[in-house]
Amino acid sequence: MRRVVLVAYDNAQLLDISCTADVFDGANRLSGEPGYEVTLATVDGGPVRCSGGLTLAAHARLDQVRGSVDTVVVAGGLGHEAAACDTRLTAHLRRIATDARRVASVCTGATVLAAAGLLRGRRATTHWRWAARLADRAPDVTVDPAPLFVRDGNVYTSAGVTSALDLALAFVEADHGASVARDVARYLVVYLQRPGNQAQVSMFLTAPPPGNGPLRDLVAHIRAHPDGDLGTASLAARAGVSARHLTRLFTTHLGATPSRYVRAVRVEQAARLLSTSDLPLTAVARRCGFGSAHTLRQAFLAHYATAPSVYRRMLRGSPGSGEVSDVFTGLGRDAVAAPGMGELV
Repeated sequence: MRRVVLVAYDNAQLLDISCTADVFDGANRLSGEPGYEVTLATVDGGPVRCSGGLTLAAHARLDQVRGSVDTVVVAGGLGHEAAACDTRLTAHLRRIATDARRVASVCTGATVLAAAGLLRGRRATTHWRWAARLADRAPDVTVDPAPLFVRDGNVYTSAGVTSALDLALAFVEADHGASVARDVARYLVVYLQRPGNQAQVSMFLTAPPPGNGPLRDLVAHIRAHPDGDLGTASLAARAGVSARHLTRLFTTHLGATPSRYVRAVRVEQAARLLSTSDLPLTAVARRCGFGSAHTLRQAFLAHYATAPSVYRRMLRGSPGSGEVSDVFTGLGRDAVAAPGMGELV
């Protein structure tokens, strides 16, 4: 049994806790062997009231967590800053982490890890809205607001809320293999294998084409050359199959036609460039195989319901600056903006 300790506190985010616990429970049910024993621990062993209003009963006090621990996961939530100031919590966390195989946080739980000194000198992520505040609070931490999760040694930090699913599924895959992780994802009705370096608001989640080498090679080619000729006929010729058979392969293994898959990959690549570079939209569009910034914008809106400029501002806005509310109140305006706005979108 792998002993997993989930650390909670008042005003923690319920999804941060439940997503993680349910992935491990799913692995126990589907792996054919009991793999995880999950304990919810709080400072005093009492219940915690989550930010959504529900109350969770704890299994143990943190000082009762002794002996071997496989994985410790600290939840995020609106109470993360108060939790980071609780010296009892951070002291117990340091002690437990010393012998743990993996130490992790979900969302703003990274603030608590940083307060415990567990992120010192490491690269980490957190919810994009709180990234600037964490960077100010912990200058000894390299904060990257873009990825879904980051691994630095045996310490893992993940982005906002449901990224707990991605992180926990990555743990299950490491422990039990990709097949079990895919089974758990299907059981929970979530997408498969969202990679840690995917942008936080990314929604296109790629499953590998199991047991199909030519299709796997073709997918790698698409991802490596988003600006190339990726029409169905061209891809079919590259794979040495008919266009009809290629469409069947994509639909069976990837759940999308070749054209839909290519479009989604291009949008994903654009999202990554928007989050990691200052390239203007015309340059991003060109590198990702879109004919113009307007075409990119249309695809981005269809994929994310968010304009490219809004996505970029979301990642670069800081808490309390007014940027977050501006982003979401401005979304409707950008979504109906007139065609042909070029770099202004």
